[in-house]
Formats: sequence, C-alpha cells, structure tokens
Amino acid sequence: MSKRNIRKVAVLGSGVMGSRIACHFANIGAEVLLLDIAPKEGPRNKIVDDALAAAIKSNPAPLYDKKFAGRITTGNFDDDLPKIKGCDWVIEVVVERLDIKQQVLANVEKHRTPGTLITTNTSGIPIRAIAEGRSPDSRRHFCGPHFFNPPRYLPLLEIIPGPDTDPAVIAFLEEYGQRNLGKVTVIAKDTPAFVANRIGVFGIMDVFHLVTDMGLTVEEVDRLTGPVIGHPKSATFRTADVVGLDTLVKVAQGVKENCPGDERNSLFAIPPYLQQMVEKNMLGSKTGKGFFFKDRSTPKGEILSLDLKTLEYKPQVKPKFATLDAAKKEEDLRKRLKLVYNGSDKAGEFYRRSFNALFAYVSHRVPEISDELYKIDDAMRAGFGWEQGPFESWDAIGVNEVLGAKDVQVAQWVKDMVAAGHTSFYKTEGGRRLYYDPATKTYKPVPRAEGLIVLGDLPERSVVWKNSAVTVHDLGDGILQVGWSTKMNTIGAEVIQGLNKAIDLAEQHYKGLVVYNDGANFSAGANVGMIFMMAVEQEYDDLNMAVKTFQNTMMRMRYSSIPVVAAPHQLTLGGGTELCLHADKVVAHAETYMGLVEFGVGVIPGGGGTKEFALRLADELKDGDIRINRMRERFLTIGQAKVATSGHEAFALGYLRPGQDEVIVSRAHQLAYAKQCALDLWNKGYTKPAPRKDIKVLGQEGLGIVYVGANSMLSGNYISPHDALISEKLGYVLCGGDLSEATEVSEQYLLDLERKAFVELCMQRKTLERLQSIITTGKVLRN
Repeated sequence: MSKRNIRKVAVLGSGVMGSRIACHFANIGAEVLLLDIAPKEGPRNKIVDDALAAAIKSNPAPLYDKKFAGRITTGNFDDDLPKIKGCDWVIEVVVERLDIKQQVLANVEKHRTPGTLITTNTSGIPIRAIAEGRSPDSRRHFCGPHFFNPPRYLPLLEIIPGPDTDPAVIAFLEEYGQRNLGKVTVIAKDTPAFVANRIGVFGIMDVFHLVTDMGLTVEEVDRLTGPVIGHPKSATFRTADVVGLDTLVKVAQGVKENCPGDERNSLFAIPPYLQQMVEKNMLGSKTGKGFFFKDRSTPKGEILSLDLKTLEYKPQVKPKFATLDAAKKEEDLRKRLKLVYNGSDKAGEFYRRSFNALFAYVSHRVPEISDELYKIDDAMRAGFGWEQGPFESWDAIGVNEVLGAKDVQVAQWVKDMVAAGHTSFYKTEGGRRLYYDPATKTYKPVPRAEGLIVLGDLPERSVVWKNSAVTVHDLGDGILQVGWSTKMNTIGAEVIQGLNKAIDLAEQHYKGLVVYNDGANFSAGANVGMIFMMAVEQEYDDLNMAVKTFQNTMMRMRYSSIPVVAAPHQLTLGGGTELCLHADKVVAHAETYMGLVEFGVGVIPGGGGTKEFALRLADELKDGDIRINRMRERFLTIGQAKVATSGHEAFALGYLRPGQDEVIVSRAHQLAYAKQCALDLWNKGYTKPAPRKDIKVLGQEGLGIVYVGANSMLSGNYISPHDALISEKLGYVLCGGDLSEATEVSEQYLLDLERKAFVELCMQRKTLERLQSIITTGKVLRN
C-alpha cells in the first residue's frame, strides 16, 4: 500500500450521492469539506446546507452517529473552492454531464495541491473523457471510484483507472477502500456501466422482456427472483422502483448506444410498457407509483401491483409454484439453485431461461469488462446484494448442465475450459480459493489483502470440532474460532453445546477464542420455537433448565481461563447480544444492529442480559449521580427493545463499553483483527476473572419508580396490562428484588431472579400468543 494519509476530503456536489459520500467519510473520522453551487439569492450556502440536512434526516441513516455530522464543513464553489488546497482527496460528484464535470475539474486544478488525489464519481461517463484536458499531474492522480447508493450500506466500490493513472494510486485506493471505507473494491475497466451495472441492468432488462414473453405477473417475478435464489427481498421490480425507472432506462439506453458490439444489444431496448410508464411519470418510489403502488385510501395502505397489459393497479395475488414449494425445504443455497433450475413447472422454465441468458452474457464480458471472472462475482455480491455471483451460481447448477441446454451461446473460453477437463470456475486447494483464468487457461488464487482470514478458504484440517450447527476452527497462533449456521443464526441446543465445547478446547490447548461467523447475520437470538414448545407443553422444569444452561454458557464466556472476543455483524439480537455482553472484548462491525428485544415476545432477557445491565448500571454510577435517572435509561433500553442502528450507537445504548469494545469498518478485516485482540489479551497475561459479588442494586428505591411508571403508562393506554406485567418483572430484576435499601448482591443472585421472571412470564397466555406470532408471522404482537 502506497504511503498516503487521508485526513481531509473535499466532496464537490451535495446531491443524493455527494452528501451521502461526505457522510460516510465523516463516519470513518475524516474531516470533510462539502461544496455546491451558491444560490442566486439568499444565504450563500443554502443549497449545500439544505442538502446535508436532508441527508442526515433521511432513512436509512447515512451516519453511524448523528454527532459525526460535526466533521462536515459546508461551503460553495464561488467562495470556498480555494480551501481544497488543504485536502488530501478531492471527489467530484456533480451532475452526470461531461461538460459540467470538465468545467468543475478545470477549476479544481487552479487550487488543488499537486500529488493529491482527484477523482470522479460517475456511473457511466467514460473516465478517459472526463480526464481530457487536465494537467499531467492531475491525470496521474485521477481515476473513477464509483460508490453505490447508499454509500454507507452498499459495500461495492468500483475503481476505474484513467489512461494515465499512476498504478500506485489504484493500489492505494484498492487497499484504502477496503480497510478504511469498509468496501469490496473491484478494479474495473473503463467500459459502459463498468461492471456491476452492466451485468445487473442486463439481468433486469432480460426479466423485463421475459415477464411478457411468459405471461408472468409482477408479483410472480419478484417472488421468483428474490431470496429463493439468494437475491435481496426487493427482487426485480421492487428494486427497479427503488432505483427509479428513469435511472434504469438511462443506464440501459447508455449500454445500447455505447455497446453496438454487445451480442445482446437488442435486449437493452426499452419494452413498450416501461416506456409508457416513464412517459406517465410512473418512476417508482420517487413519484409514489411504479410497478407497485401503496393505496393509502385503504385502512392498512394495501400494496397494489401493476398489470403490465393495462397499466392499471390491482390487488396482489400470492404466487403458487411447485418449484418454489420444493425450494422452501432446502436451506443450502447452492442445492436450492440446482433444484429450481431443474423445476418441471413454469417457474423452472423461467429459471432456465433467465439463468442461461445471464451465464452466457457474463461469459462474453470476460475479458471485455474484466480480465478476471471473480471480479464480476465480487461486484454483483457487493453492488446488488446477491449471495452468490453469476459464476458461483453457474458452478452450483453445474457448468456442463448449462452447456447442454438448447440455444445457450457461451463464450469460446468456457467451451475450451470444459474441453480441457475443468468442470468449475472455482475450486479450493490447500486452503486457497482458486479461480479459472481464461488468459492462461489455468487456475489462479483469488487475491486476498495481506493478513486477511477467510473462513471459506481455510483447509479442512483447520476444523478441530463440529456438530450439525457449529464448527470450531483453529486460526493459528493458538486462537480458535467458533461459529454456527442455523436459520437466522439462532441459538439452540446444538449451538450451546458447540460454544461450551469450544471453550473446553480453548482452555485445554489454546490461548483464546473468537466468536464469529460469515453468515448474513451474527445471530437473531435464542430459538424461540424451542421456548414456545416447552412453555405451551407446560414443561416448566425443562424450560428452567434450558434457561439455566444458556445462562451458564454465557457465564463461561465471561469466566473462562482464556480470553473470549465476540465479533458481531448485522443483526445481533436477544441471545446474540447477551453473548456479546459477556465477552472479554467485542470487535463489532460498523453495521451491527444490537438489541435486547425480548420484551416484544413477552419475556425479559433471560440469558444474563438483564443481570448484565444491572451490573453495568452499578459500575457506572458515581457519587452524586441521580441514580433513578441512570436506572431509568437502562430500564427503557430493554423495555422499549431499543436496537442500535450501528456499532457506534451500541455504545450509547449500553451494549458496548467505551475504552474496551471497538468498532471496525472493514468486514473483511474483522476476523483477523478479532483474532489479534484475543492474542493480545493472552499476551498481556490474561487471568480468569472472579465472579462478581459487589453489584449494588437499588431495591425498593428503584422499584417504586418502576411500578409508578408502569401504572401511569397503563392508565394512559400507552401500554397493555401485559406490557405492565413484563415491565414490573424487568424492574424487579434490575433493582435486585424487593430489598429495603440499596444492597450489594452477586451475579448468581441476579441470574436466579432473571430466570425466575423469565419462566413465570412464559406461563402467561399472552406471552405464548406473542411467541406464536413471532414464530408464525415474524411480527411482534402487542396484546
């Protein structure tokens, strides 16, 4: 990595992309100068200030924490452009017009310090055209990092070199984008729509034509092209609504006009129904009408779908396909892809036609848009949210199976690959993931940044123990990793067994343990289905034992003879949060959504979460503090089931500890850093801590406030009687029970109170109703 420090960044243009790019640089700690044009009248910075204010208020939030907005300074091009002289990186994000971009960059040259980075965020204008007329130094330091919207959440960063870009600049941005910005960086060629949009828009346009050819409905296609094949819930038509049909049409037209040699050029022609929608301003979410329309005249705001023949909205009809029914039973995505591809109904025909078209298309894009096929897969996973890229999906279905289909015109290099006896695009050998390289007709290692640890690349010999849900890996240097793979990564009996086994092994032969997985979520919490079954069968002794086992496992995390580091990401709820609360250290990914949400299913945190909040409350109280106020904050965090919207917000809610826990922006580097943290704790001379017996609880002093608060909320009809009951149980545990004065108690004392309250709540019919609602509908019931 070239030695270059990015302390201050200038973002030129405060539109939707510019303001949010500025916010993301503020997220990582950079000083940001955000500039835009000055209005003809009124305050000089009104345009940029209004744009930034709108971005900060928007949902999803572009900032990890709203206070990070203080790192952004606003200004205008007329008065403040000279300030870019002190910036290490200038990012142009003005309107998508070549003449305007060139004009802005010409002005930048008057003030920019030579040697600093100057880049453009364009989604389609050739980088070479934007670079024309610039000075030699600018051209050496100029390229096109293409952020995807929203920049905080979509991890793809395409980096497109210009004709004269210094290779050291590209190498720096590739590493900086991954480590500092948390991106999946893909070096792309300067071709129309670059990598992800070229493939993604092809896939959408192909479906836009297939839907009419096969007589399918909008809702049928979205059911077929969503999570069942590892794509986001927004699938095809909902994605188009979110992106904006005008934007989609513009990209498709750009490819059609600028890629006359594309073998599927005609597919980028706009279907008549889509053209009519654009003419009628039915552009999707931005105009309120697209392929879907929320009818606010109905009590619940029914979502209607568009009839593509009449362009009239109609109630949605739930799609029914035998292939989808069969797919529901298969958890493994690779096996599911093969299953749906071979379906014998209309859905199966749709999958064969769409997958065959996609696979043929991506094969012809090598080497046009990328010399390496893995970059196309990386781009589609990071930019479009696919769980598997097109070449990975092709491997899952079977390369030869697709080649055997009628009318599949793949690139010659694929035929040559198969003729040479190679039957997959990827394979793993000796702990390294290899990809097929058409240029050399050999397999090469997929490049990894130095020091990264990728679970999927580890050799089989690294597995030291496993059951059907849990795998324990030896990461080297005396550190173990334990992770599990269940639905939503929930924690059930097998996971509890695996966690205890991992601690056993680590205490016997190793120096530390990292709790980490590479699933979509860290953990959605305990297996509520198991809890519901024991409660509904009134097996209260078994339920009490199950909760006690969970509590004991969490306490082993805290009181083992080796350091335990938790490395959560994405959803980390209920029991997942309780596990983190008991780790010696948490290395949370920036996009970690942590929360004790048990109140919503009619119980209180029963795996040590309530105990831990009581303990942390006692530790944070200082002489002179108003104890009741601090207790109320902890109580409401659980009582309102507050979920942190980022790793940083988890500190404010008390889930993470300042000075002890950390947030890391790069998901790719998270496991390696967590391993290093565990090793550091051991090397400092880790000593098994002693269980706490000095937790000062408030007793009746706190209980009085809890009961009065619950009663007043109930009287005002803000909560139900059952909510009031749960609130009182929660307060009882947090306050240490009905003690006459503030008293020091042990952790075990609080755990016993917590478990008793949990089991008693499970005896309530309304709690069973809440549990059943979550299990059957996925929705929280307020009864």
